[in-house]
Amino acid sequence: MSETTEPTVQVADPAVINCRIRALLGRGELTGADREEYGRLLLEWEAAVRAAQELAA
Repeated sequence: MSETTEPTVQVADPAVINCRIRALLGRGELTGADREEYGRLLLEWEAAVRAAQELAA
């Protein structure tokens, strides 16, 4: 009988992404590039939260 192992999934830590978002917002008024980065970080944070929830289930 062979053992099967599930592949290890790397899940980003939502807290780390949240810190990056806070640092970005802490700079003051966002430039166009900052707003793009903010949007990307929000999507990354959402995916990380969803993945963490799925792993916990």
